[in-house]
Amino acid sequence: MDIVFSSTTQLAAAIRAGHVSATEVLEAHLAQINTHNPTLNAIITMDAERARERAREADEALARGELWGPLHGVPFTLKDAHATAGMRTTTGFPPLADYVPQEDSTATARLKAAGGILIGKTNVAMLLADYQTTNPIFGRTNNPWNIERTPGGSSGGAAAALAAGMTPFDIGTDLSASIRIPAHFCGVFGLKPTEQRVPLTGLLPGLPGPRSVRIMSCIGPMARTVEDLALLYSIIAGPDGRDTEVQPVPVDEVPQLELKQLRIAFAPTFPGFPVAAEIREAVEKLAQQLQPFCAAVEEATLPTLDFNQELVSAGELIGMMTGAFQPEEQERPTSLAQYLEALDRRDRSMLAWEQFFEKWDVLLCPPSMVTAFPHCEPGSPLHVDDQEVISWAVSAHEIRNEVG
Repeated sequence: MDIVFSSTTQLAAAIRAGHVSATEVLEAHLAQINTHNPTLNAIITMDAERARERAREADEALARGELWGPLHGVPFTLKDAHATAGMRTTTGFPPLADYVPQEDSTATARLKAAGGILIGKTNVAMLLADYQTTNPIFGRTNNPWNIERTPGGSSGGAAAALAAGMTPFDIGTDLSASIRIPAHFCGVFGLKPTEQRVPLTGLLPGLPGPRSVRIMSCIGPMARTVEDLALLYSIIAGPDGRDTEVQPVPVDEVPQLELKQLRIAFAPTFPGFPVAAEIREAVEKLAQQLQPFCAAVEEATLPTLDFNQELVSAGELIGMMTGAFQPEEQERPTSLAQYLEALDRRDRSMLAWEQFFEKWDVLLCPPSMVTAFPHCEPGSPLHVDDQEVISWAVSAHEIRNEVG
């Protein structure tokens, strides 16, 4: 059994069956971290001794016939944006360099209650605000497939750690493709759930001022298999009685659709944005491979008439929320009317996409316009084949956040 590249579900099953101990699984991951993290800089805070203590306790509990939960004895890391009691949480922001929360975020607490063993925290873009992963506290994270390239951002540390076998899973955050781009750049799986399904309680702790980001932001799992994503989502989703935006809707009643029932729309490009030829071809090839097995697989016209405007609208909303309490933004305040107009545009987009999915079950599209690009200064233009584009266009699909 290749412990460090086994899936979360495989590790949990092996520990439960006694094929391997929680201590053996943990030590294998710690050895992998010691070997590869100095080059990658993906994991930036660790508590190995506490993790070893919990692994011993997990083994002793299992010997007594006690099962903590579906993650019993499985080690994991967390993006450095989730509150972790007794473990530093910085979001890569210098004023929080030594901030240690007193309690866990809801996601952290639920993973621990399910039997998971926290190893440490993974690196982020400062305040989660870049498509690369670097910050003044911990520096730059490198892509395991090519250290001259970025793992993406802002969950780049999580994606790099997963791709390098240093953790079986992590929990990312996504306001503007921060789960999906790193997963794409590092060749792992990520899920941006529907908005308001996973509580944000304990996310970005320690920042001054009232909570300003109340829509579009999501917490979701990152792993090396889709099966793991489903397991982890079932653990972290659902109301916690603290995040008032999360409704008491069952999270375990997911309709089981057979492949032959699915109606799949595919779009190899984003209107108004170039997409690298190798990505377009990959989308088209997958659509062709699925065609014999599904009810319908067709290239579809997307409901958004102007992707540029949709992306600008999403960016405006993000800027209004994240900049509301930043001193440098006070010189150009946003009026209530402007904010409501932005919400109205969002409503129209949501309606258009709801109507689109009355006909289709799945939209197959590029995760980004490019693959992992070389490290560069924030805001530098990107190159899609031979065409230069502005950097924020890398997340042309962030409209998925705008519509929930």
